[in-house]
Amino acid sequence: MRKTLYIIGLSTLVFSCTPQQNVKKNTYKPKAPVSQAKTAVKTTTAETPKPKITNEHGVEFFTTNIGDVTKNDNTISYGSIVSAKPAGYKVVKTYFPAVGQNFRQRYLILHYTALPDDKSITVLTQQGVSAHYLVNNTGDNEIYQLVDENKRSYHAGVSNWRNDKNLNDTSIGIEIVNTGYTSDATGKKIFASFSDDQVKKVAALAKDIINRYQIPATNVLAHSDIAPTRKQDPGPMFPWKKLYDEYQIGMWYDEMSKQNFLALAQEEVPLKYNDPSFIFLVQTALQKFGYYVDLSGKWDDATKRTIEALQYHFRPQNYDGIMDVETWAILQSLNQKYPAK
Repeated sequence: MRKTLYIIGLSTLVFSCTPQQNVKKNTYKPKAPVSQAKTAVKTTTAETPKPKITNEHGVEFFTTNIGDVTKNDNTISYGSIVSAKPAGYKVVKTYFPAVGQNFRQRYLILHYTALPDDKSITVLTQQGVSAHYLVNNTGDNEIYQLVDENKRSYHAGVSNWRNDKNLNDTSIGIEIVNTGYTSDATGKKIFASFSDDQVKKVAALAKDIINRYQIPATNVLAHSDIAPTRKQDPGPMFPWKKLYDEYQIGMWYDEMSKQNFLALAQEEVPLKYNDPSFIFLVQTALQKFGYYVDLSGKWDDATKRTIEALQYHFRPQNYDGIMDVETWAILQSLNQKYPAK
């Protein structure tokens, strides 16, 4: 009996010491529910029908704006639609026009020719300088178009305004027949006047261009504004205030604002005139308004010419290039009314 018990115990011990690595435990794992992939349902929204392209004698036009005017987007074509003609392919206008577009024409720049009528025509049509329009001084009701508005004319040259440069790319130029200026014995520039007929022509032409291309007041400028160290046109005899008052064209300061700044300027200018920090402040204000000028802290020639350009436009009674009390008040008033965006 004892022997039998011994054998049973030994068998139990051997079994318990056998490696268990090949023994698998069965654990319960619930099955995850199988989800059927849902078929995406396509929803179609009816696209707003676009106005049709006008076709006249095989030439296409689009005369309705479907762009967002709050973003200055405009899809109108002033003139025919220009399209590519790739060999072997057909360009179609199935999705024309895209709403995200606007005009190249963002500036209107005014000039004088410094020449009489006949020579103005010759130079602007036969040489390397041009303008989109020429306003004559012959007393008729004609305005000469010299360049397609959709193309660049060579009127602005090296030019800057606010953050833009090379304004030929983005502007329309109007030349006005005028003999320019002569210098008197003291060296002061004496400018020729413009006739009433010319001013009316310029106003009507400018108003049409500004309205069609939505050109802001801050972008209606003199050649002297965008190139103050090189140019004087159209000079202090051009009636900017008349265009502003009677035709709502361009910029002008508010008299009340100017008077408020004048009181401060009367104390500031005489006391600080030659202080580099004041000169720097003036140059910064000129730059803020739109003029391209270096912040040198000196009354250098470029700064004086820039002040002169400001005076041609906004203080024509005195254009000596000196930042006096009234000019300083005018500049500050302009910056208040037309802040850079």
